[in-house]
Amino acid sequence: MASVQRESVVVTQAVIGCDAAAQAVSAAVAHARELGVRINVAVADSGGNLAAFLRMPGAFVQSIDIAIDKAYTAAGFGFPTGDWMKVVGHDEGMKLGFSARPRLVVFGGGLPIRIDGVLIGGVGVSGASEEQDEACARAALAVIGAEVTQDNKQG
Repeated sequence: MASVQRESVVVTQAVIGCDAAAQAVSAAVAHARELGVRINVAVADSGGNLAAFLRMPGAFVQSIDIAIDKAYTAAGFGFPTGDWMKVVGHDEGMKLGFSARPRLVVFGGGLPIRIDGVLIGGVGVSGASEEQDEACARAALAVIGAEVTQDNKQG
């Protein structure tokens, strides 16, 4: 019987810490206040697990799950949720297939969280316009020193 290499049994995965996740959701809410909007904001770790969540009073209740799913999607795939249409292009099968997947969000407001090039999670914001959601998500990245790449900017 072949022996199993130890590296293949235990894998270390970088994840966002709870303090950074809390700072990120607070920064997103602070930015939403500046914009005069009400949001729900979530941070997921790189495994897609919920690490932090805040709901502003008066934010749409239906946006709670959307914010969480945006964070989950961005953390799982490592690119902004608003980039999904670029990824699938004109492939109708992919559009139909991905849209049928639970928890997958294919519109803006979810951004990956990277520190020194390492994916550690995702942030998702829902409740305002797509542009405002993304601006709040970028504020969350900025407060913890996460990378804001060109792909993380609405464009």
